[in-house]
Amino acid sequence: MDIYKFGGASVKDAAGVKNLSAIVRDYQNGKLLIVVSAMGKITNKLEELTAAYLNGSEDTSVRFEEIKHFHFQIIEELFEGKSHSIYDDVANTFVEIDWLIEEEPDNDADYIYDQIVSIGEVVSTKIVAAWLNECGNKALWTDARNFIQTDNTYREGKVDWTKTSQIIQKDLVPLLEQNIIVTQGFIGGTSENYTTTLGREGSDYSAAIFASCLDAVALTIWKDVPGVLNADPKWFDETELIAQLSYHDAIELTYYGATVIHPKTIKPLQNKGIPLFVRSFIQPEGKGTAITKNNNPLPVPSFIFKINQALISIFPKDYSFIIEENLSNIFELFHKHKIKINTMLNSAISFSVSIDDHPERIECLIKDLSTEFTIKYNKGLELVTIRYYNQNTIDRVTVDKEILLEVKSRHTCQMVMKNKA
Repeated sequence: MDIYKFGGASVKDAAGVKNLSAIVRDYQNGKLLIVVSAMGKITNKLEELTAAYLNGSEDTSVRFEEIKHFHFQIIEELFEGKSHSIYDDVANTFVEIDWLIEEEPDNDADYIYDQIVSIGEVVSTKIVAAWLNECGNKALWTDARNFIQTDNTYREGKVDWTKTSQIIQKDLVPLLEQNIIVTQGFIGGTSENYTTTLGREGSDYSAAIFASCLDAVALTIWKDVPGVLNADPKWFDETELIAQLSYHDAIELTYYGATVIHPKTIKPLQNKGIPLFVRSFIQPEGKGTAITKNNNPLPVPSFIFKINQALISIFPKDYSFIIEENLSNIFELFHKHKIKINTMLNSAISFSVSIDDHPERIECLIKDLSTEFTIKYNKGLELVTIRYYNQNTIDRVTVDKEILLEVKSRHTCQMVMKNKA
């Protein structure tokens, strides 16, 4: 039993779907479950559609027609005008959005988001399954919402692992005996049969859930890069492929913001000792990166850049110490406003954090913090994290930069910086 996961970039057009089919054709190892994301940038388009609907925008229908046209264009290119049931299947799926946007929006924006945005995965997997069958594979489209069970936390569904595992073992395992299963990433279902999403870019996590519950031999994530690189190519002209990576280092890198793997993906695999392979759908013959339980350190330093950072420094108004009680109150407010801390540093009378710059959330956070604390606030910053750093690596990224905050541990250095004036 293997799990393959294909992201949006791998199925952004008809050529991508055909390439996926070729990779599946070459699979000879036994049972296979395929998790597929929404096509291309469709999740972004569906988010824009959701916002337009909630804001009562006049172009809601125009945006929706563009999304439908994109998918039917891919179907047209794949099936070359043939009469095929996939046309009606996809049209009927889009009706779910039609019904929703015909009504006046209610106040639960997160619920509406999940019902609309989830359709991207549903449609993409129906197209992929239809094409695999057209190519002679025995593929069965399966609804992930019937298997991955979550609570009612829309946009960030929390998985009920016990229930999910029981359903997968009972209902999904028999289907794998005779079929390649094609299912969705990113989405789950509640006990009331409502759709939830697992958090942005959550398809990797979905694949890990299936892998864990099925005790898979391995999970392979197919990307548009040759594997896990030691830096994002858009920041460095020269990058190095990391052939092997420990679960521990993978978790650290994703926590600090490495985008090649979703942060929640690693732990379910580590619990079962399931290896994760990151390979290129552009060059599928490449070996890529293997993430396993080996404890070898990274062979090269790794760099992670996060831009659009804000630095908030918090001071007690009476110049008392930052103690446990203060920190408890501060963390409670960050949780209340759904703001993730990327790095932090405290001294006797201050507590500083770097966070992603969400202006509306930050404004509300600062308002609440200001009742007890004095706040200083900088924005337009960048956070650089170096795993297995040395002074040369620090010097490499701090040219013409002013360091506002620096945190070092044995293996990791984080710096919040801005351009020198």
